[in-house]
Amino acid sequence: IIMIVDNIKNIKLYKEIPDAVIEFILSLDENITLGKHIISDNIYANLEEYSTKSLSDAKFETHDKYIDIQLLLLGKEKIAITKRECLKVSEPYDTNKDITFYSDDVSKYPYITLDGANFALIFPHEAHAPQICVEEPSQKVRKVVVKIKI
Repeated sequence: IIMIVDNIKNIKLYKEIPDAVIEFILSLDENITLGKHIISDNIYANLEEYSTKSLSDAKFETHDKYIDIQLLLLGKEKIAITKRECLKVSEPYDTNKDITFYSDDVSKYPYITLDGANFALIFPHEAHAPQICVEEPSQKVRKVVVKIKI
C-alpha cells in the first residue's frame, strides 16, 4: 500500500508536515466553520460536510500542486488508493482546480478507512477515490482536507 495513514496522536512525528498544520489539526473540533480556512501563504484547509457515496460512484483523482492531509471530524469513509501511473485519465488536468480524474474501476483497488482517529497524507503521485461509504451510502461526514503547496 502506498500513502501514509496514521493515528492523529502521531502527527507530530511527520517532519514533512509544517508546524502550523499540526497546530491547526490538533486544535480542530467538530464545531469549526465549514469552508476555506487559510493557514499560511501556501497552506489552506477546506472543511466540508457531505454524504458518502457508493463504490460505483467513486472516481480516482490526483493533484499536482498540493499534498493533501485528510481527516474526519464526524463519521467514517473509505478512500480507495493506488499509484496514478497505472490509471486511465477520464478528465484531463484542470489547472484552476488542481485535479485530474480517472476512469478506472475503483472497486479493484485497496482502500483505507478514515474514522476520526486517523489521517491520510496523500502525495501527488498517489491517486485516491474519497467519499466512499463504509456500510451504507448517504452517511453524513464532516471532513477536513488540508492542502500544502509543493
